[in-house]
Amino acid sequence: MNQEWFSTAELAGLPGISKYQRGVRLVADREQWKSQPRAKGKGLEYHLSSLPIETQAFLLKQQAPSKIAVIPAAEESKDFSYDPQDLWTHYDSKPQKQKDEAERRLRLLLQVMTLVEVGGMTLTNSFNNVATQNDVSARTIQGWTTGKPGIKLYERQDWLAALIPGFVGRLATANCDDDAWEFFKADYLRLEQPAATACYYRLQRTAIENNWTIPSLKTIERRIKTIPHSIRIFQREGEAGLMRLFPAQTRTVQELHALEWINGDGYQHNVFCLWPNGEIDRPKTWFWQDIYSRKILGYRVDFSENTDTIRMSFGDIVDQYGIPEHATIDNTRAAANKWMTGGVKNRYRFKVKEDDPLGLFPTLGVKVHWTSVYYGKGHGQAKPIERSFGVGGIGEVVDKHPKFAGAFTGASPMAKPENYGKTAVPIEVFLETLQQEITAWNAKTGRRTELGGGVKSFDQVFNESYEISVIRTAKPEQRRLWMLTAEAIKVQKDGSFTLDAGKAAGKGRNRYHAPDLFEYVGHKIVVRFDPEQLHETAYAYTLDNRFICETSCIESTGFGNTEAARSFNKNRQRFVKATKIAAKAEVQMDAIEVANQMPLIEASETPNPKVVRPLRAEPRLGRPVPQPQLTEQQQLNIADFQAEFNQQKSKIAAISEDPRTRYRRWVNLDKRAHDGQQLTAVDQKFWAMYQKGSEFKTMQQFATDFEGFDIGVEA
Repeated sequence: MNQEWFSTAELAGLPGISKYQRGVRLVADREQWKSQPRAKGKGLEYHLSSLPIETQAFLLKQQAPSKIAVIPAAEESKDFSYDPQDLWTHYDSKPQKQKDEAERRLRLLLQVMTLVEVGGMTLTNSFNNVATQNDVSARTIQGWTTGKPGIKLYERQDWLAALIPGFVGRLATANCDDDAWEFFKADYLRLEQPAATACYYRLQRTAIENNWTIPSLKTIERRIKTIPHSIRIFQREGEAGLMRLFPAQTRTVQELHALEWINGDGYQHNVFCLWPNGEIDRPKTWFWQDIYSRKILGYRVDFSENTDTIRMSFGDIVDQYGIPEHATIDNTRAAANKWMTGGVKNRYRFKVKEDDPLGLFPTLGVKVHWTSVYYGKGHGQAKPIERSFGVGGIGEVVDKHPKFAGAFTGASPMAKPENYGKTAVPIEVFLETLQQEITAWNAKTGRRTELGGGVKSFDQVFNESYEISVIRTAKPEQRRLWMLTAEAIKVQKDGSFTLDAGKAAGKGRNRYHAPDLFEYVGHKIVVRFDPEQLHETAYAYTLDNRFICETSCIESTGFGNTEAARSFNKNRQRFVKATKIAAKAEVQMDAIEVANQMPLIEASETPNPKVVRPLRAEPRLGRPVPQPQLTEQQQLNIADFQAEFNQQKSKIAAISEDPRTRYRRWVNLDKRAHDGQQLTAVDQKFWAMYQKGSEFKTMQQFATDFEGFDIGVEA
C-alpha cells in the first residue's frame, strides 16, 4: 500500500466520514485520531489505522487488489460462492454486539495487511505481531483469513459482513423433488392455516406412493421462509391479513375543536348483571366519544346494542353539550337504521324508500361518516373509541371493579376466572359504578394523546376548546326528535293510525287518534313515540318533519265491558256535538267577519247626460202572468219561515255586536295557537286583525281589572 496518511480534503465524503472538512476535524479531535502536520501546506493528516472501519475498507479497496495477493486461495474456493445481498442481510439481522465483534476482527486483519503490504513483513510474522499487541491468538487471526471459508474468498468491501460470527455462506441443501415441494406448498398455504407438522406428515405418506425425495421437516420449514412474507400472509390469512401488514395511517386532530366530530361504538361488558325482569345477562353499553379530546360524552346501557340506546345516548350529548357537526359510526343494523340515518344517501343498509322519514342525524344537520369495511371485515382503526376498549381501557377499570367481584365473566370462554358465575350484580349498582368510573376516566391526567401531551386529562382538553368554540344548541321542541322513534304510518278514514312498535316487545299493536288528523286521511305521516310508553301520547309529523298534533292512545276493552261502551259512546257524542257547534260558529263568524272587514264605499256623483230620451209606454203583448193561489195553510208556513229567518238574523247581529263574545273567541283562538293546534284561515285572520283594534285593548284591560270575568267559554 502506497499511502498511510490522509488529509481532511481527501477524507471528506468517504464512507463513514462527514462530507465537510470541518466535520472531519471535529470527529478527529473528539476521537483523538493519530495525526501529524502535513508535509505540504497547512493542517494535519491522519493515519489509516485511526479512521473508521468503513473508511479503511474503502481506501483499501481503492489502493489494493480485490483479493489478498499474499494469501493463496485454497482449493475449496472452486466450490464456494456467496450472494453479497444475503451476506449483508445476514449482517443487518445480527445484534450490535456481534457487529462490534466483526469490526474488531476487521481492524486486526487490516493491521496484518498493513504490516504485510507496507512494512514488507511476512504473513506469519504479521499474524504473530498483531496477536501479541492485541492479546489475541495468532491462530485465531489466521483462521479468520484461511478458515472454512476465510475472508480470502470474499471481496474487500464484504469483509466486515463476512466476519460476523456464525455466517457460513451458501451451503449445499438437501434434495427435494419439485412435485413434493409443490404438494407441500399447496397444502400449507391455505386459509385453514394447517400446521407444518401435519402438512409434512401428509407429504411423507404421499412421497412413499410417488417415490419422491423429500428433506427433513426443518429443511422444509427453512425453505418455506424463502417465500416472501407478504405472500405467505395472503395465502394463509387472506386479504384481511394482508391489509394488516400495511402501516396504519396517522391522523391529526389539531384542526378540529371540541364537539365538532364524535364517534360511537358498542361494548359488551364482561359482568353478569341482575335485570329488573329477573334475567341475568351481560349488559352492553353504547358510548359516544369526542374525537378531538377523546372524552366520553354520553352512553346508555341495555341488553343489547339497539337503536334506542344509540338515540337516547345521542340525545344526552345534545342536551348537555350541543349538536356535533360530524359523527362516525359502524354500518351495523343498529347504528345505520332509518330512525337514525334515514335520508342519508350512502347508507348502504336496509331498503331505501322515498317516503322514509328523515333520520335524527340529517334532521339535526349531522354529517354521517361510515367506518370502512375491507374484505368483509370492519376497520376498527377508523374509530378512536376502539382504543378505549383495549388493554387498560373500559374493560379494565369497570368490568374488574371491586364491586363486581364474583360477577366477572372473563374476556373469553377460555379466560374464565375461578369464581365464574358466583354472583350477579344488580343493574342499579352496575349503572352507579359505571357513572363513577366514566367520570374518573375523563378526569384522569397524564393522557398520552396528541393534545394531552402526557399532562392533561380528557376533561381539560375538551373544556379548553369547548369554551372558545362555536357550538350549535337544540331547541326544547327538538327533544322529540331523539326522545321518540319515527315511522311512516298511513292515517285511516276515522283519523286514527296503528303502530306495530309494540309487537316486538309482546305489547301488541296500538291505535292513536286526534281530530287534527282528518286533514291527512289517506296520507302517510311520521309518528314519534316512546317505545317504553306506547299507551300514552304520540306525536304526529308530516313526512318533511312539520309538527301536526299530539295523539292519544285508544286502549282496547273487553267485549262485554258495558262501562267502557258507555264511556266510548259519551265521548263520541261529545265529538259530534262539538263539531256541529264549531261548524255553525265557523259559518256564522265567516259571514260576520267578511261583512265587518269590507270597506264603506261612498256613492259617486252622477253627471248630467248630454242627450236624453223620453220614456214611452211599451205596448202590452200577450196576456198577464197568472199568480199562484195559496191555501191558508201555505200562507201560514211562509209566515213562520220568515219569522224564523228574521230571528236567526237578529241572533247573528247580536253576536257580531257583542264585544265580550268577540274577545272570548280571540282568547280561545290564542290558546289553541300556543298549544300547537291548527287554525283555519278564517280563524287566523280574525286572530290577527282583532288584536289590532281598540276594542281588543279595552276588553283586555277589562279582563285584567276584573279577575272573575269569564273568558273560557267558547264563542
